[in-house]
Amino acid sequence: MTSNLTKRKIVKIIHEKTGFPQDEVQATVQMTLDTIANSIGKGQKVELRNFGIFGIQIRKARVGRNPKKPEKDVQIPERAVVKFRLGKRLKDKLKQLSLGNLGGNTAEEEAPKPQKTGFTEKLKTKLKELEDLDF
Repeated sequence: MTSNLTKRKIVKIIHEKTGFPQDEVQATVQMTLDTIANSIGKGQKVELRNFGIFGIQIRKARVGRNPKKPEKDVQIPERAVVKFRLGKRLKDKLKQLSLGNLGGNTAEEEAPKPQKTGFTEKLKTKLKELEDLDF
């Protein structure tokens, strides 16, 4: 299994390919992420051609149960969540991906439940998943 792609690694890759100073590349990457986060925070859709679309979806209010106290219902309020839809080039890259290199999860194995995170952490997670893809 390959290591995760971090913001620091993105900066280093761009620095190596362009020769721009790392501090300027880091500032540019951070501004890009901040711009995306701010736009989504305002309810705007973010379209990155061939990469994907970050959009907002409203989850309806519902009743849930605490597993430790199943007799008590818990009201879960309506909330906005970020959805990501793959772009064409990214879909094509994923089709070419060797599934044997992804850690050995099979359809029969249960995937771990994702942790509840904010937009920045979700974006970092998506970037980590895309580490080996060339754009």
